[in-house]
Amino acid sequence: MKAEKFNKILNYIMIVILIALWGCIFFIHGISGAISWVLVKLFMAPIGAILILVNLILLCICLVKKKKVTQKIISLILSVLLAFPILMLFNVLKVRYPADINKVTPSITVRWPLNEKATVGWGGDTIEINVPHVIWASERWAYDLVMEPSNIDSKNLNDFGIYDKEVVAPVSGTIIAAYDEENDILPNTENFISMEGNHVYIKIDETGTFLLLNHLKKDSVPVKVGDHVKEGDVIGKVGNSGSTSEPHLHIHHQRQDPTKTIHPTFAEGLPLYFKDINGKAMPEKGTVITPKK
Repeated sequence: MKAEKFNKILNYIMIVILIALWGCIFFIHGISGAISWVLVKLFMAPIGAILILVNLILLCICLVKKKKVTQKIISLILSVLLAFPILMLFNVLKVRYPADINKVTPSITVRWPLNEKATVGWGGDTIEINVPHVIWASERWAYDLVMEPSNIDSKNLNDFGIYDKEVVAPVSGTIIAAYDEENDILPNTENFISMEGNHVYIKIDETGTFLLLNHLKKDSVPVKVGDHVKEGDVIGKVGNSGSTSEPHLHIHHQRQDPTKTIHPTFAEGLPLYFKDINGKAMPEKGTVITPKK
């Protein structure tokens, strides 16, 4: 009887967790939704997978001993619901974070961060054109930018068109993080030291939100924390540091100060558009962008 009561309490706990997390994701949104999205994928899903195994064993024992199995069946169903996001974690099921681009504010329209023609490696609002980013709340509208040649089988950084190209401030703001001490890694190895690599983060004057530029070249960042930059100021060069398979520039816009978040994914990504370029203000994967002078 005690075991039955404990099982019932455990089921209520799982129900509350499921309602709380998914409620934040679909109805509350904001930072609550962003953190809940990480929790269901990175924490609740593995726990749910373990509970599936445990509940299957307990269910079999109850069937053999001819005991009541109602609560065990409910537990198994709830465990499956908890574990379901593990399919998203391992990209078996690709699902974008459910944020409506037309309702999330503030958005920001900025200068193109490069002075030369470049290609959008990943970018846009959908899974098909931006799969590495839209599956996380923090990078919901992030971009990866490259220059030809790119996506080539080479271990030489200089063979990649974007390597060592100047990166300019897309917007006026205050530097809140500037780091360039990490070595560039060999292309096509992903033997990275940190996720972001060398980077510059800007607190935007206009909105008070934050623009993040990652994977910069070692010893290439001329700005320091506290500096105020204007649109077009040089802030570094493109490298191959951090979690990257080849030289590229990662850029995204978020609400939270990245220097104060517990983990990079615990942030709400915000829409990011570009001005004075050919084509859409939110360019999509494969688009070749030529900034207007």
